[in-house]
Amino acid sequence: MSKKIGLSIISIFIIGLHILPFYILITTSFKELNDLSSKWVLPNYLYLDNFINAWTSANLATAFKNNIIVTVISIVLIVILGSIAAYPLSRRQTSWNKFVYLLFISALIIPPLTSLVPLYKFMVDLGGMNQYWGIITLHVAFNLPMTVFLYAGFINTIPKELDEAVMIDGAGQFKLFYKIILPLLKPITATVIILHGVSIWNDFQFSLFFMQKTDLRTISVALSSFFSEGGNKISWVAAGSLISALPMGIIYLFLQRYFVAGLSAGAVKG
Repeated sequence: MSKKIGLSIISIFIIGLHILPFYILITTSFKELNDLSSKWVLPNYLYLDNFINAWTSANLATAFKNNIIVTVISIVLIVILGSIAAYPLSRRQTSWNKFVYLLFISALIIPPLTSLVPLYKFMVDLGGMNQYWGIITLHVAFNLPMTVFLYAGFINTIPKELDEAVMIDGAGQFKLFYKIILPLLKPITATVIILHGVSIWNDFQFSLFFMQKTDLRTISVALSSFFSEGGNKISWVAAGSLISALPMGIIYLFLQRYFVAGLSAGAVKG
């Protein structure tokens, strides 16, 4: 009994640590600039000008457009390429496929920052600087290994007899995958969308180096420059941060029922 109580206390403490920053963010974003009351206390009024000022001053409308273009296209490509690559790697355990799968898994241990300098030179040579396709290519390349790992693990949970039954009915590999296998991948697809969607949406390092033009800034870079320019306007910064967090939060609410099941199956079976 005491062990359960101890675990409950630890769980509550950990949950509190995660909730606390959001609580302070909310209290700060709804306070006037000249409100010097404690950040722990919710204001007894509703002040929305911080959100308006943050939206206009940080040019968040353009930043949101850039984020949506980069994130949506990247996620679509990651899902399509990752699922297509994982299916044969999972179903056909040949020596070559095992080697290719090992290469994908090995790429997971490479930190993106260690390759930033050669990537920068490579993108300059390709003409990918300040181009949507350039940063999208980087996001797809760095997120594909984990995607293949998760999809391959989840596909292993689908009986191979299903493939054989569909093939006996006359369906080809293309129809088998897109009509039968792909719809069964909804849980792991939701997991991929949430994991990589949040990562790409909040990306700072690639956006900072490869999208340097002001009109191509993503939200994280826009907020960063806005924070440095308006450090005394912390309420505006908090409001901007809250706005940027809303889209991914909404997407997670819609996909959360698939998230745990997909992540567990992909990780355990991979």
